[in-house]
Amino acid sequence: MFTGIITDIGEVLELEQRGDLRARIGTRYDMNGVDLGASIASDGVCLTVIEKGADWYDVEISAETVSKTNLGDWAVGRRVNLERALKVGDELGGHIVSGHVDGVAQVVDIRDEGDSTRVTLRAPEALARFIAPKGSVALNGTSLTVNEVNGCDFGINFIPHTKEMTTWGGVALGDRINLEIDTLARYVARLRDFG
Repeated sequence: MFTGIITDIGEVLELEQRGDLRARIGTRYDMNGVDLGASIASDGVCLTVIEKGADWYDVEISAETVSKTNLGDWAVGRRVNLERALKVGDELGGHIVSGHVDGVAQVVDIRDEGDSTRVTLRAPEALARFIAPKGSVALNGTSLTVNEVNGCDFGINFIPHTKEMTTWGGVALGDRINLEIDTLARYVARLRDFG
């Protein structure tokens, strides 16, 4: 489990297509404190550390994960949002995030509003019903509050701190973004379907 509070910006150092996609991610984490088999959310996708060095770790990404996320768009040099898994007693600063991406949203509008940036994204139609104003979503692993919803489109406001501490400072029109809907929204919708 994760909180959606990004604690490092990593960099894709190597990509190799074997049976699965293998990626090496550079990080500022102290890898002495990261066990093989540990989970690290990388752009919001829970991935398992299979090999590590002083300032990098390797992961294997299945074809299923590539098909459901934007990880197929990764290229060497890409910056990625990183978060280590929660430990018992850690502060929950964002919301409960599983690292199981539901689909990919697309950036359809970007506007500066003062020092902040308003970004409008288009969710896949099947996921749009789970997104509510003032509800939570995880986008590329970042816990965010939804400002408004209009059909499949929804708006997020990025303050300067978030743009500086995550990859959101470099967002561009057309970017494909990993979307994880709020777990509570999923269960409320499921209960409603049977109610």
